[in-house]
Amino acid sequence: MYQEPTHDELRNWLTETKIIAVVGLSDKPERTSYLIAETMQQRGYRIIPVNPMVEEVLGETSYPTLEDVPEGIDLVNVFRRSEELYSVVEAAIKAGAKRIWAQSGVYDEQAAELAKQNGVEIVMDQCIAVAHTQLVGGKF
Repeated sequence: MYQEPTHDELRNWLTETKIIAVVGLSDKPERTSYLIAETMQQRGYRIIPVNPMVEEVLGETSYPTLEDVPEGIDLVNVFRRSEELYSVVEAAIKAGAKRIWAQSGVYDEQAAELAKQNGVEIVMDQCIAVAHTQLVGGKF
């Protein structure tokens, strides 16, 4: 059964994280994924786009899959439908990520169980930028 991390745990995630791989990051400025990633980039995080349909977003090279990212990933931020979360968790595990943040509306108990079984922390159905504003500070 999925157990949501506490506010203190999420605050620690956000203060320890430096590199966020964003699965499903769009290169269209009007899309939610772009707005949230841009906000997090402005707050000092390095954003790595993961989207096979784009070459660059927010000045960063986009990679087709998490496994293609050539550097360590602190946290995977997921902008995909709930039914795709399980496969994103599988890819995050293969890529060596230790934390997954599924955005608002993205939820899958089986994906959470897979993450837990593999020692990967996960939060689901929460906006990372809103949580950052509430737990760390900053304007949104």
